[in-house]
Amino acid sequence: MRVIAGRYKGRKLKAPAWEGLRPTSDRLKETLFNVLGERVGGARVLDGFAGSGALGIEALSRGAASVTFIDEDRRAVALVEENVGHCGISDGYVIIRGSFAGAVRRVPAGQAFDLVLLDPPYEYANLAEAFAAAEGCLSPDGILVLEHARRRDVPERGASCRRIRTVTAGDSALSFYRAADDAGRESVEVP
Repeated sequence: MRVIAGRYKGRKLKAPAWEGLRPTSDRLKETLFNVLGERVGGARVLDGFAGSGALGIEALSRGAASVTFIDEDRRAVALVEENVGHCGISDGYVIIRGSFAGAVRRVPAGQAFDLVLLDPPYEYANLAEAFAAAEGCLSPDGILVLEHARRRDVPERGASCRRIRTVTAGDSALSFYRAADDAGRESVEVP
């Protein structure tokens, strides 16, 4: 794993040394950030189910204003800390240990995110709860991205957003969501 572009380009990131954590491949990460493009610069980013921190670190490398990393596993939190330190990142991020939905409730009221990147385990049982929590902290013009197994059914829409694009690569898929107006149309398109 490595940082693909930006300030920390080429830095190698440590991968987990334990079973059960599936880091986003460099190919899929590159696809994700190519789709997001200029939206990353200056964005407030939430890296949910952070794992190694690769998605949030990539966002910081590409000019995100801040990243909040959330993961429940203490080993993952330690790995994020190690990878952030290895890249020489000293500010602009917060790491929260806890369940995703519970941790989002600890984010200060009124703090909305421009980008919410969710990468739960592909067989994660509480996906609906995590999706609802992610929607609740998304800014009105924000984008929510859910990485999931290509074979898994994911929501077409939530309480306040609608899927507008899905990109597949191998067995993985990225579903992009935007806020929907009252007529059910997306408010802004993702290129």
